[in-house]
Amino acid sequence: MRLCFLVEEQYRHDGMPLDVIRQLTTWGHQVDVLRPGRSLIRLSEAIQAGSHDAWVLKTVSGGPGLTLLEAAASVGLTTVNDARAIRGVRDKALAAVTARSHGLPVPITYAAARPQDFAAVPEEDFPLVVKPADGSSGRAVRLITAPDGLMDPGVKPAGDGLLIAQPYVPNSGTDLKVYCVGGELYATERCSPLHPGRAKRERQVPLTPEIAGIVAEIGTVFGLDLYGADVLLGPDGPVVVDINDFPSFRQVPDTVARVSAAVLRLARAGGGQQVTARAPATPVLIPAQPGPPTSGARGTR
Repeated sequence: MRLCFLVEEQYRHDGMPLDVIRQLTTWGHQVDVLRPGRSLIRLSEAIQAGSHDAWVLKTVSGGPGLTLLEAAASVGLTTVNDARAIRGVRDKALAAVTARSHGLPVPITYAAARPQDFAAVPEEDFPLVVKPADGSSGRAVRLITAPDGLMDPGVKPAGDGLLIAQPYVPNSGTDLKVYCVGGELYATERCSPLHPGRAKRERQVPLTPEIAGIVAEIGTVFGLDLYGADVLLGPDGPVVVDINDFPSFRQVPDTVARVSAAVLRLARAGGGQQVTARAPATPVLIPAQPGPPTSGARGTR
């Protein structure tokens, strides 16, 4: 097969997706790599019907890669994930509305162009987690304990994009990252990046049937095949605080081979045969006790 990977500058040295590209090449497939942030791309030649069996995107949320992926889809090329599904989760304001409308457990979400506008949020919804609607990799995420903290210059990200804010979800300070690869679900426990001083060994952990069902439903609602979801174990149960297309898949067993095989399956299926996600096993995951807002975790990423 002939595949094209769109790789943002931020990921040009990362194992994900470079190890996948190497694996696919080793298996005898031709892989072309475009770097939309650092190269001239001849659109009329690079993006045309029949040029590749599939295009794969690994870029930052606000980067130019998604536009190129959508251009590939517009001429009938297969994309991994579906380009429309990627747009639906990379705009985190849109993703929050879509998720809540389908009954997924996500926090109440506010949107504003300026951080100070969140001062109008009801007092009972503080602390707030504020982040850019087009953010990724934890960029510019802030935990705001009171309205006066909204004036901190660090709250406003670079650019003039929309911000979103969600009430902080009390929890132990541990994030649960659930990945879907080839229809299988895997969970990783890690320390919240908002509180790096709290040491936590990153490790694979089991999934409860409840969390597995929620994350599988995310794939159905958004039309995703390769994705990840950040879940917090709050006092009222699991809460989904972020959804990511083509994440790092850290701690997934045989990550490179599994992701590479999933890319090939999706390319051969033409992007139209989404499988139902499932957990390989469902032992009980026991949540830790919630901590206070000043020492806990984040609400969104």
